[in-house]
This record gives sequence, C-alpha cells and structure tokens, in this order.
Amino acid sequence: MQDQLKSIREHVAEELKNIQDSNALEQLRVRVLGKKGELTAILRGMGKLPAEERPKMGQIVNETREKLESAIDEAAAALRQREKEFRLKRETIDVTLPGKTREAGSLHPMNIVLDDLLDIFTGMGFEAVEGPEIEYDHYNFELLNLPKNHPARDAQDTFYVDDNVVLRTHTSPVQARIMTTRKPPIRIVSPGRVYRADEVDATHSPVFHQIEGLVIDENISIGDLKGTLDTFAERLYGKGIATRFRPSFFPFTEPSAEVDLTCAACGGKGCRTCKGTGWIEVLGAGMVNPKVLDMCGIDSKKYSGFAFGMGIERLTILKYNVPDMRYLYENDLRFLKQFR
Repeated sequence: MQDQLKSIREHVAEELKNIQDSNALEQLRVRVLGKKGELTAILRGMGKLPAEERPKMGQIVNETREKLESAIDEAAAALRQREKEFRLKRETIDVTLPGKTREAGSLHPMNIVLDDLLDIFTGMGFEAVEGPEIEYDHYNFELLNLPKNHPARDAQDTFYVDDNVVLRTHTSPVQARIMTTRKPPIRIVSPGRVYRADEVDATHSPVFHQIEGLVIDENISIGDLKGTLDTFAERLYGKGIATRFRPSFFPFTEPSAEVDLTCAACGGKGCRTCKGTGWIEVLGAGMVNPKVLDMCGIDSKKYSGFAFGMGIERLTILKYNVPDMRYLYENDLRFLKQFR
C-alpha cells in the first residue's frame, strides 16, 4: 500500500509539470482525490489491514492527501496567475491610439424636402395619402380623362405590365382612388415614387418622386389654388418667393397652368439658374376638370376643386442648388454629408 501511495505521489508530480490549463488540473484532482479517486480507493482498502497497522497507514495516507492537495492548490494558483497575465496582455488597450468614432448620420436631401413639404401641407389641413406603384390603367389614365388612344397618352412614355396594368406615371391615381371612395370635402397630398420611360441625364430619370395635391369642396376657386401655392412657396423657399401662372393643358384639369416660382438663387433679378428670366418652372396645376369629378362619382354642379403636382427632385435641386439630378441617386457620401 505504501508503494501505491508513492506511485500516486510520483505520477501526480510528473503530471503537474505538464498541465497547461485549469480544466486538465481539475480532472487530475478528481481522478486522484475525488470520491472515486485513487487515494480514496486506498482508504477504502485499509479495512483489510491488520488492526495494529491501520493507525500508522492512516497517518501516511492523510499526509499523502495533504501533500497532494497542497501541490494541486499551488499548481492552480500558478495557472490562475498565468491565465490572468495572458488575458491582461491580450486585452491591453493602447490609450495612445485614436478612438473609434461613429459619424452621425443624416437624412437624404430629398427626404428633408419631403418632410418639409408634408409639414407645410398638413399644416394647411391636408392629409397625406399613399397608393400602389403598380396601378390599373383605369385609375392611372381613364378616370383622369385620358381614355385609350387619347393623344395626351403619348407624352406619358408609360411602362406597361400588360394592357391594363402600368407602373404609375404620376401619383394622380391616388387622387382618383380617393375621389371614388370618399365624399367631399377632400383635401389630400399624395407623395410617392413614379415611373416614366425617360433617358437618364442631368434633369431626367426613369424613376423619380412626386407629391400631388387635391382639394374638392363647395365653392373652390382658382384663387384658393393660388393662395395655397403662394403659401407653399414662401414656406419652402423663404419670404419674397411668388408664383406665376402660365396657361397650359392637362386633360384632368381645366383651366390648367404651368406654375413658376421666383428664382430663389437671385431673388427674381435674373441669373444663370433662371436663364435671366427671374422665374423657375416648378409645377403644374389647375381646376379639376368637371368630367373627372363626374367619372369619379362627384357631382360637378355642386362641387369644384383644384389639383397640383410637383417633382420632389426638382424642388430639392432648386432648394440646395444641386447642378445635376443624378447626384441625388449616387449615394456619394461626399455629397450627402453636406445635408446634416
């Protein structure tokens, strides 16, 4: 039995030299000192010894246990210290290095302008309404006084999904949907993405964004339209910005007008931006065609209304003096960081 104890001490001492981590040390402790360990097995075998040998052997076993526990505890302390030093070395922070900063983000300039527009129009009592981008011909054209084979359709350059479904060419179909499902008074703006088969250049894109407005009620006049657009222009571009109406044609409004704003770049004095005229063409507007009201189930003898539509890209370009519309789509941080 003494030989067994000596063997245990020797192989434990040898293993302790090679142990590199706490898990291996714990496994050694359990194997030698645990309830089913080698030393415990020797203690259980002491009952087979003669009575006069048991006290001496018990003392030797206890001394062996104390030495083994002490050796394992010392090895554990050394491992903990080594692991701590390794962790400190691995996690060392060089306080002289520059810090890692997160740059503050910002809204896209078109989103800034759209938020401003929604604030302006909701402040005047308008409700913002959205609709589908893949639209029926019925809402995109027919209810807006553009029947099939109407010559005005040639100007739309439409993307057709099939004969009766299109990618909407304006957000006006939202107005048609509202007019067929609600009774006046109606006062809405409809922002959203629209599609036309244009070539990409500094002022055109096959995908762009519009916001259109519609008001229908009793006794609505073109004076109400003028006052609404004057308020919009001053709130978006500042005091002194006026509107100018020029006769035009749109199938869904009558009379119709192209609306110019005072050039914000020069205050109307004439510059390169406005080509010396002092005015910038911005949007189309007019009184809702009575035929459109009737097709949408609204009594044109009782109600009248006005509508307007403008491109958000164009408003953004004018507000921030952006020379090329493509800058708005390229996601160039050098450009976008200017709008924080």
